[in-house]
Amino acid sequence: MAYTGSTTLRDTVTMILAGGQGERLYPLTAVRTKPSVPFGGKYRIIDFTLSNCLNSGLRKIYVMTQYKSDSLNQHLFEAWSIFNPELGEFIYSVPPQQKTDNNWYLGTANAIYQNLNMLDPKKYKWLIILSGDHIYKMDYLKMLQYHIEKKAELSLACIHVEKEQASRFGIVDIDENYRVTGFLEKPENPPEIPDKPGYSFVNMAIYIFNIQTIREVLCDMEGKKLDSSDFGKNVIPYMVKNNYLVQAYRFVDENKDKDNNVVKPYWVDVGTLDSYYVASMDLISVNPEFNLYDSEWPLRAKHVNYPPAKTISHEGERVGRTFNSLITDGTIVSGGLVERSILGPNVRVNSFTYVTDSIIMDNVNIGRHSQIRRAIIDKNAIIPENTLIGFDPEIDKKRFTVTENGITVIPKNYEFK
Repeated sequence: MAYTGSTTLRDTVTMILAGGQGERLYPLTAVRTKPSVPFGGKYRIIDFTLSNCLNSGLRKIYVMTQYKSDSLNQHLFEAWSIFNPELGEFIYSVPPQQKTDNNWYLGTANAIYQNLNMLDPKKYKWLIILSGDHIYKMDYLKMLQYHIEKKAELSLACIHVEKEQASRFGIVDIDENYRVTGFLEKPENPPEIPDKPGYSFVNMAIYIFNIQTIREVLCDMEGKKLDSSDFGKNVIPYMVKNNYLVQAYRFVDENKDKDNNVVKPYWVDVGTLDSYYVASMDLISVNPEFNLYDSEWPLRAKHVNYPPAKTISHEGERVGRTFNSLITDGTIVSGGLVERSILGPNVRVNSFTYVTDSIIMDNVNIGRHSQIRRAIIDKNAIIPENTLIGFDPEIDKKRFTVTENGITVIPKNYEFK
């Protein structure tokens, strides 16, 4: 049977795994789950996966939450209540409810197993499983059509990386027909892609299952008392061993530069504070690797009725200036200087203040004559006048987190004594 895009999407349900603790992003994850961490001034990390869903036509979405989900739940309600239940559309937050035993979600696959009751084979044919903590652009419908054409029981998206770097990742081994023959965790000698020598396939944690297949596999593994908590470690190797048709799908990037070209595939897991900082700073470069300004692939965020950003100066003060920076709505630079920085909504940079190479999140107020360098300041912090941050790591370490690369991180709602 031939499936059109609309027919296929009507038979598809999406589950986004968004319960990650994100320990290596602490203190940004001290009060929120990793997918809820702000990124790029006005977005949350999960907004990129959800925008992919929207641009791909996926409108039946469950978000599996767990760790410190208050912020995420509030964001889903305020930014993503755009689906119409009367048309069969929805986005629902699904916390662990101990449906099958007394445990919370024990892993990626266990989160799905505990909610098999929502995967009715009479309603759906396919399940798309996504991670809510990666930054990339992808049309999932293209992958779904590939999955159907190959008559696969499971398809997993893969991105190619140079073989020399591949040993840091979970690697997918395939034959010449892209059928998965093995799943290797950080191998010393990664297998190459048959039609792309010198490169290996990295698992992107993007899966498409036939509904009947995932129900069968998870129930079989549970019945045999096998560990089925994680897809990469347990479920996929089990399926390969038992001759299920598992196909690899080469990632097709929708991220284009200003000339509408894909420079190189972009897929980032901002798993550490330093990688978060690097990915953020890319956004303010002249030619960023990740393009926020592609009108053909809109990125949705929460919209707040703040006034436009502005820079102002007063007599006798340094002129309010911003250079090579992202400035979001409601922000005022009043006599200060901001260079190579990201200012979130409703930030106030006061007179004679200098901010450089920093990420300043919502509602931060930076007092007069302060200097901020190579810092990440989380929401609602009030920086007193004459404060120095990022100039002496030893002093900063007594109060704040300082990363290996020297980035000073101030937690949300921090109060200076």
